[in-house]
Amino acid sequence: MLLPWLELFTLIQLGIETSALTAIFYVLATLTLGVLVLRRQGMQMIGRLQGVQQGKVLGSELLVDDMAMGLAGVLLMFPGMISDFAAVVVIIGPLRRRLAKALGGQQPQPYAPKRDFESDVTIEGQFTRIDEEDSK
Repeated sequence: MLLPWLELFTLIQLGIETSALTAIFYVLATLTLGVLVLRRQGMQMIGRLQGVQQGKVLGSELLVDDMAMGLAGVLLMFPGMISDFAAVVVIIGPLRRRLAKALGGQQPQPYAPKRDFESDVTIEGQFTRIDEEDSK
């Protein structure tokens, strides 16, 4: 409950130190930057998911890096300097990974769909093939 008031306070202080127009420009600029980051990251995620449909391995970067960049885009869209600072921390890759490791998050395992190379059909999950000879 305290965060929105602190965000408002930082924007008021920015307006006092510079001018009201500068504070308004700052809010509009970070909003635009947040939308651009979110849009770019969404397009990259769609590309990676299409690659998975073609049999490529889905690594941990979708879960960690892409989602973190999406969070950074959303944080940039909120008006205020505290959320913008948090977004910058998330955007910087090495700092983000070090912070995630310090918080004790598990490293996600890469996901690769099982492939039946004879029929070129993707089968997700576990299966057992029973030949016709074994069933007789």
